[in-house]
Amino acid sequence: MRVGAFLLSAQFPGQTHAEALERTVSAATAAERSGLDSVWLAEHHFVPYGVCPNAATLAALLLGRTRRIGVGTAVSVLSTSHPVALGEQAAMLHLTSGGRFTLGVGRGGPWIDLEVFGTGLEAYEQGFPERLDLLLRWLRGTRVGASGPTFDFPEVPVVPRATEPPRMPDLSGWLGLDQAPLPVFPRQRQEARGESAGGPPMVVACTSPNGVRTAAERGLPMLLGMHSGDEDKRDMLAAYRDAWRACGRGEEQLARVEQEHVAAGVAQVEDRGSTARDNLLRAMPDFFAHGLGAHRTVDGRTRTMRDPYAYTELLCDLHAVGTPRQCADKLLATAERTGIRRFALLAEGSGDTGATLHNIDRLGTEVLPQLG
Repeated sequence: MRVGAFLLSAQFPGQTHAEALERTVSAATAAERSGLDSVWLAEHHFVPYGVCPNAATLAALLLGRTRRIGVGTAVSVLSTSHPVALGEQAAMLHLTSGGRFTLGVGRGGPWIDLEVFGTGLEAYEQGFPERLDLLLRWLRGTRVGASGPTFDFPEVPVVPRATEPPRMPDLSGWLGLDQAPLPVFPRQRQEARGESAGGPPMVVACTSPNGVRTAAERGLPMLLGMHSGDEDKRDMLAAYRDAWRACGRGEEQLARVEQEHVAAGVAQVEDRGSTARDNLLRAMPDFFAHGLGAHRTVDGRTRTMRDPYAYTELLCDLHAVGTPRQCADKLLATAERTGIRRFALLAEGSGDTGATLHNIDRLGTEVLPQLG
């Protein structure tokens, strides 16, 4: 099983933007020290729910601050990004990090972002497949042009080319890392990631049947959201297999791709299960009300917000919240019921930097060893 930390760069009430971002940077380096497999970075605009507006940019910083851990976007929003610009960023991070970068993409929401960045509601409602296809052609090709309804440009060379094998950079001396080498953890992958010349690994955020079908038709693994229980995950995996087979794709490749699906969740590790739950119920409802309540729709459409307290209780019920043994049992049960063996777990639910770092340390040192 591969377990990573999901970092929202959440601005809890009373915190500054800088404090939220610094907590993310500290949490990423703590995740590497603790032996986690990866960190996943969220991207949002104009809301305190997450104050990182460009996950690929923050990924670049964290790839420079770390040596082995994988860094992924969860997600880079294609509805407000030019696919070629995002492809250039992803290729550069893939090549310069030794293949440690994973590009997660999604269509985002019907937010005011679409108006601010000039892409419009069409990009959200209809444009995701075109944008994803252009991004894939850029990451897998050598020359790319476009003649679609949104993007129309003459063929140009792909520079830098993501399909070149990434090189393992020898930057430890320049970064000062050779003075205090990090311990080696058996669960952290030590191989050169992306060793095949296929560009950066990718995942697609899926929250609807259309999203599942879009990912399956392109042979890309899914990133499933925190709100999904095991039964929901099973349903989405079944729909993915149906869409995959409808395309005539083979079972051997399906088995490989299914190993790369990622489930987002929550982790809070404490000596007592009630303490873990209480810590999240103290901090997260106000954060959800403060953060999610700030979203504005692009067209004034009515939207229903989850009850913050009830949503926090749901997350506590669904995910790895409790003692180290309870957290491990929850992850193992989800893996057994769904087959998913990769997790991106929100570790900053307390809202406190020190508590977040301690939580990540316990996740790596006390929970991971119990996963077999």
